[in-house]
Amino acid sequence: MDGEAVVTVRLVRSFEHRNFKPIVFHGVSLDQTVQDFIEFVRVDIATKPGLPLPFRKYAYGTYTNELVMSLYDDDKLILQDDQTLRTAGVANETEVAFFREEDYSLYRANPKTAW
Repeated sequence: MDGEAVVTVRLVRSFEHRNFKPIVFHGVSLDQTVQDFIEFVRVDIATKPGLPLPFRKYAYGTYTNELVMSLYDDDKLILQDDQTLRTAGVANETEVAFFREEDYSLYRANPKTAW
């Protein structure tokens, strides 16, 4: 199982409302690019049974290793599309956040939460 990992992806639907859903992926190749994994996750969640429709249809596109969403060091935390998962720091049992960049930018400009 060398080169494969279990990766948990947090689908972030809303930063403001702290609305997210974790999805666990087994047998993930760490040698694939971040972009390839993004495409794999998009296809998978579009048809995943039991995943609420708002999470399946959302336009995700950016990954970060920072789950709490630090508002600093974006250049270090946001994974680059052309990197492999391994180069980006993803290892077995890593959790990454998957979100829409526009939502993050709005939240970063005004980091308030609503309950």
